[in-house]
Amino acid sequence: MESGGLVEGLRDALRGLGDPERAEQQRAYLKSGIGHLGARVPDMRRCVVEVRRGLGPLPAEEVRALARELWTVPEGASEPVYEFRWAAVELLVQYAKALDAGDLAEVEELLRECGTWALVDPLAVHCAGAVALRDPAAGTVLDRWVGDGDFWLRRSAVLALLPGIRAGRPDTVRLTRYADALVGEREFFLRKALGWVLRELSVRDPRFVRDWLDRHGAAVAPLTRREATRRMDNGER
Repeated sequence: MESGGLVEGLRDALRGLGDPERAEQQRAYLKSGIGHLGARVPDMRRCVVEVRRGLGPLPAEEVRALARELWTVPEGASEPVYEFRWAAVELLVQYAKALDAGDLAEVEELLRECGTWALVDPLAVHCAGAVALRDPAAGTVLDRWVGDGDFWLRRSAVLALLPGIRAGRPDTVRLTRYADALVGEREFFLRKALGWVLRELSVRDPRFVRDWLDRHGAAVAPLTRREATRRMDNGER
């Protein structure tokens, strides 16, 4: 099947999962400015899995092209559709092993267009983060993201460190640089992300987290501190 037919077939399947009432709830919850069909995440994931199984292994170039086609506003439509963009993200996640640091340029473009944590986070953690865990060259990309003017890129740089932490291979040198750079951020989504990553690390290395919190003291936002210590006992805090 040509890519256009494949993409349109997946879009039709997602349309069939829609629920207008749920769509309005989703739009309100995500404070979204794009269209919503109201499909449930497990159902959407099942659709993408079926497509991936039918396609089999693909080179990175084809994966990126399919994801971009899904992401683009459909012909005749007046706005992007959340479920189509979610499917594009999920496709990149499921084919993350086919990608390397050079493919993060396309991922970056999508991150800049996401506009919501619900699309940013899986793309940052399970795509960019998965690439960074395998390809050391991705580190220079993340280093650039953490200093970017777009706070979603800064959030993505931090969250991309999660796979390494979960795999028992935390990049504490990079995490220290990122956390030191972001400690004064006022943006909620950055304070939350920093706390989330520190919380994950606290399970394996509570001393690192405690030392970092002590070093920055009152400069650490209450939200960040609360998240960072959520899984630490009173003695470790």
